[in-house]
Amino acid sequence: MTSPSQIGVLLCNLGTPDAPTAAALRPYLREFLGDPRVVELRRWQWLPVLYGFILPFRPKKSAKLYETVWTDQGSPLLVLSQKLTDGVARALGTEAGIRVGLGMRYGNPSIGSALEALKAEGCSRILVVPLYPQYSATTAGSTFDAVWQELLTWRVVPEIRTVREYGTEDGYLDALVASIRERWNSEGEPERLLLSFHGIPKRYYDHGDPYPDQCRETARLLREKLGMTEERCLTSFQSVFGREEWVKPATDATVEQLARNGVKTLDVICPGFSVDCLETLEEIDGQNREIFLEHGGERFRYIPCLNDREDHVRMLTELIARSLQGWVLPESAAMRSLGGS
Repeated sequence: MTSPSQIGVLLCNLGTPDAPTAAALRPYLREFLGDPRVVELRRWQWLPVLYGFILPFRPKKSAKLYETVWTDQGSPLLVLSQKLTDGVARALGTEAGIRVGLGMRYGNPSIGSALEALKAEGCSRILVVPLYPQYSATTAGSTFDAVWQELLTWRVVPEIRTVREYGTEDGYLDALVASIRERWNSEGEPERLLLSFHGIPKRYYDHGDPYPDQCRETARLLREKLGMTEERCLTSFQSVFGREEWVKPATDATVEQLARNGVKTLDVICPGFSVDCLETLEEIDGQNREIFLEHGGERFRYIPCLNDREDHVRMLTELIARSLQGWVLPESAAMRSLGGS
């Protein structure tokens, strides 16, 4: 068994442009939308559309959206992902000798640079943890692609373990329930609670992507823990892009229909996102808030992602500790305190 100082944990998230500008969005969108895991079309079909119609125009439009959520510290997704990473690193502690890094699938810091940093720390065993509660080929699958693409250039390839998903972990569900009940205890319950997950094209699901089913299972378990019916706690999918059919029901259509049906108070939470980002802050708390209020709703509340909450950090740390069993020396007090061997 090797020394614990040679173990690395790589937390990964989707990524973000370096700035809320068209110049920064162009390379980011080129990398993101150029990923064959994200857009599953033949390259000769898709690349002319990407370079001829999307990249010349979409960066300017997207930059305006990013401007609405950008903070003094930078992109919310990057800032919050780093805070979460720092929290996990503190929770694991230095005694166990584990190094924790953060890499973005698109943009900076890249997965490649994060892996290089762990290698420089002497890590010969690395656990990869995509910060996506539910698995999709478009997210976790693409993250694993990027890890192995980087390792293709390494002379000595480290041992690799992966965490594929964690959306049904009790710790994750309990943290979501706690965040919901904290809001309700201070401000009262709404008529409806909407669980909004990021969507994928229906074709991907038809071809075997388990993501929508995993989202629905997370939703079912959340309803059980909250003691709610499907009528009061609904599930939907957001962020539709392009012309083909996506998994349904769509979040924006659901929000509008609820308001038209006379629902006056609505809370929305996004259990498929680990930290807040453009899709939660601008799309949900911005666009969908406006939809609800414009069609007769009276009170719309967005319940933030778990971000760097203590219970979120604890859940991830315990998940990591279990995944590192056999790699960490048994006498490690830090791992014992987290339930590891």
